[in-house]
This record gives sequence, C-alpha cells and structure tokens, in this order.
Amino acid sequence: MNLWRRSRERVATKIEVGVLGATGTVGQELIQLLDQHPWFQVTWLAASERSRGQRYGDLAWTLPGKVPAGVANQRVEPPWPRGAPHMVFSALDPAAAGEAEPAFAAAGHYVVSNARNFRMDPLVPLLVPEVNAQHLDLVEIQQQKKRWSGAIVTSPDCSTVFLAVVLGALREFQVKRVLVTTLQALSGTDCRGVASVDAAADVIPCVDGEEHNIETETQKILGRLVVDSIVPDPVQISAQAARVPVFHGHTEMVSLELDERVSSEQVREAFQEFSSSAHALHLPSAPAKPILVHEERDRPKSHLDAESGRGMLVHVGRLRKCSVLGHKFVVLGHNLIRGAAGAAVLNAELIVARSLFAPAQRLP
Repeated sequence: MNLWRRSRERVATKIEVGVLGATGTVGQELIQLLDQHPWFQVTWLAASERSRGQRYGDLAWTLPGKVPAGVANQRVEPPWPRGAPHMVFSALDPAAAGEAEPAFAAAGHYVVSNARNFRMDPLVPLLVPEVNAQHLDLVEIQQQKKRWSGAIVTSPDCSTVFLAVVLGALREFQVKRVLVTTLQALSGTDCRGVASVDAAADVIPCVDGEEHNIETETQKILGRLVVDSIVPDPVQISAQAARVPVFHGHTEMVSLELDERVSSEQVREAFQEFSSSAHALHLPSAPAKPILVHEERDRPKSHLDAESGRGMLVHVGRLRKCSVLGHKFVVLGHNLIRGAAGAAVLNAELIVARSLFAPAQRLP
C-alpha cells in the first residue's frame, strides 16, 4: 500500500538519498518509511564492515513484512562519502557518527542525522519542524564557519520530540517549569539483554544520558535564533526516564507551570488548534494537526494509539489540574517513527521545501 498517495507532489524528479547505518533498527525503519515516498528514492545503503558488499535483501530484517523490493538487490557500501547521494540519512551508532557525519558534510552532502553527537553543537539545527523550522537558517552559518559545502541537521532524542511538540503548542502561555517522567518502550534500546516484553518483568532505569538530553535539547529547540546562534529557552525541566515492558511507544507523565493563569480548557484548545508551517508547506510526513487530544480517561495507550496517523502523531490525554504546578497530562508518541526515523524524514522534507540545496543526485 502506498502511504503517500494523497500527498501533494513538490519535486519533478525524485531525489536520490542514502541511508547510513542501514542494517540497524532505525535504519530499517527509515528504509521502510522512504519506500514509495513521493520526493525521495533510496539508491545507496551503507553499514559496518561486516555487512559490506552483501545484498541488502540477504541481511536480517527485523521489522514486520519484507524488505522493500526497491532496496532488496542493492549492495551495502562502506560508510564513506565517495559516490554517495547528495542527501543521506544517518542512523549510525554514536561511536561511528562522530567521524563519519562531518566527513560527509565536508564532502558536500546534507546529513539528516538521528545520532546524538552534534545535537548540541551551536551551529547545528536540532529540528522539530512544527516547533522551530526557522532554526534551519543555521545551515548557511554552519557552512560558512565550518567551511563545509554540505551540512548536518539533527533530530532530537525521541522523548524530547514529544515533549517539544506539546511545549511548542503552549508557547503563548510561557511555560516556566516542567516535571516529566518518561516510560520508554523496549524498542528504543537493547536494555542490557532484555529481548522481549515477557522478559522485562520490571521497570528498568535509563542510564544512557536520556534525562539530561530531554532537559537540554528541549531548551535548544524552544530557543530563539539570534544572529548566528540559538539562545536557549529559559524553561526549567526536570526529567526522569525508565524503560517499561512495552514494544513501541514512549509515554510521558508531564506536570508544568505556566506564566499566566490559564484554564485546563485553554490548554486543551491550544493542543487541539496547534498547527505549523510543516503542514502549510505540504510536507508529505506532516500531519494536519500534530497533536491528537484524547478525552477518554484511560487514553492514550501505546498498543492502541502509537501507530495511528502513520506513527507521526503526538497524543495527549488525561489533561487535568496539578495541585503543585498547575497542569498535568499524559503524552505518547511512537519512538521509532515520530521519535526517530519519521522525524528525520520530516526534517529532510523541510530542507527540500526550504530549497536549501540543489538536488544533485550524486557527488564524486
């Protein structure tokens, strides 16, 4: 089934793209999302040395269904810039991304990255298109100061994406303080050998810097672009993170304080009415309304809601008064789609819509 058939065409000829880290979970999710995309066509795959030269369709595929036919016969290349398309998606492990991504950018490639290495680099956009599309203006400054002909554009930590979207919807109320506890699905990590939901009997604390990422990345995303740098938003955020026995979907328990006296109904309306330039630009991956508000007392639920809206929606429910900070609610998003691969695809669509690069298919 073509998930993109209702999208408005923007490019006359599909843009060739590549995937770095094509054999990992996020890399495979990227390939699946890009299958039959109206703007992009995957023509180049790269992964670690152990997969080099192999036919992609012969490698282990961990997602439901089969390897998309368009990539099954492609050979896996080493993660080097030579001969790669002008735009590449990076799902590399941080150990490899730190060296590979700047090499691609310096060689003229646009790197749309899910890795954490350059998220907090002051010259690298940390994008959530519904919230801070204007931060793409950093690309020209990045190229000038780093002397790159290409660029790196990053996606946030998956949990940060969901929090940034809901806080972006409440900007008019000037969010002051936020307490957030994330209950994260197992598909976001190997959880030290926990291989299945049945094996995960307990809540597992996250120890990979997740809490710090949420606190600092959100401030950057909500910040203002002033001249050639981002001034972080002054919102104070305290985050706790844990893994729970769920396959897909990160749940966040949020309490927050607003600078103005606003009612729960005003907060609900802000969520319901929130839209963005991402939809106005007719980006194929952008929902008309990025936030879906649930009125039921027991929603959102990961197994019922995470994959709705092609996995690109941020769900909000149980909106009510908080006796400490003023307001509290539950947030849910699909960690591998809206929080990772889908976020990268949406970022790439914004880059194209903003005409930031000429779509040359391949670089020498």
